[in-house]
Amino acid sequence: MQKKVHIKKGDMVTVIAGNAKGLKGRVLEVDRDKDRALVEGVNMVSKHTKPNAKAPQGGIIKREAPLHISNLMVVDPASGKPTRVGRRLNEKNKLVRYSKKSGEEIK
Repeated sequence: MQKKVHIKKGDMVTVIAGNAKGLKGRVLEVDRDKDRALVEGVNMVSKHTKPNAKAPQGGIIKREAPLHISNLMVVDPASGKPTRVGRRLNEKNKLVRYSKKSGEEIK
């Protein structure tokens, strides 16, 4: 059984700890087994690649490295500030995530 995490692919998040503290970005991928997430434009690392069909020259490319999800917080859709996430039933009896700061539903 997979763990429940407070972030999903496509969420806007902010980094609350580490070298990338304060940066915001969209979640590209979530690895529930390792509790890590890939955030667009955050935690960039240099990767050395050999020449291949995709990169005939090879060389050094910059790419995102995964961050631990404990270092990420979802951005409140109303205020744009970091918020905790809760779960509740909406009018249609469907479980939805909502912002603890503003009470607004997170899409």
